[in-house]
Amino acid sequence: MNISLSKKMFNLSKKEISILKKLSTPAKIQDFLNTLPFNFEKKGETYMSPRRVLKEKTAHCFEGALLASLALYIHKQEPLILDLKTEAPDQDHVIALYKKNGYWGAISKTNHSVLRFRDPIYKNIRELALSYFHEYFLNKNGKKTLVSYSKPFDLRKYKDWITSEEELQNIVDDLDNSQHFTIVPAKNKKFIRNAEKIERVTGSITEWKK
Repeated sequence: MNISLSKKMFNLSKKEISILKKLSTPAKIQDFLNTLPFNFEKKGETYMSPRRVLKEKTAHCFEGALLASLALYIHKQEPLILDLKTEAPDQDHVIALYKKNGYWGAISKTNHSVLRFRDPIYKNIRELALSYFHEYFLNKNGKKTLVSYSKPFDLRKYKDWITSEEELQNIVDDLDNSQHFTIVPAKNKKFIRNAEKIERVTGSITEWKK
């Protein structure tokens, strides 16, 4: 696997390189993301590049996933993200993927007590995606909303994903329109049980205040 990244290629500053080099493990990357206040998009919808996230010091799930992917890329891992798609009115979630000794894990930027980091214990992407199923529900009634997951989405096909000053709407659209795989078998939808009250209470806990 030929994975290379150069400061010159992406015009990263010394400060940016220094921050990213310190994030040498998935756990360190997750710890760093946790220090960033959640991006509530108070001035309008954003899809910031890692450079902008480092500058603004805030991120939501997509932006956190890109920053995590860049940190992994700096340390010679593929920059892969995964889309978890839901039923409306719930919102999709995007995570960064990593692999250790043949097993998948995930790095996640979220404001909730669930949908978070995943240790590298999953044999394949479906196993990893399914680990989020029982955590993904509407707090008002406990309805489980996760319906599908994408293939690992390689960010290296885009030239601007690391340092762009523009919104990365094109990447969001391509990810959303990429191939997804259904989670719940059609014949078993009627057997899905809502999350219990105590789960909904736990799921309502937030890390950052809006």
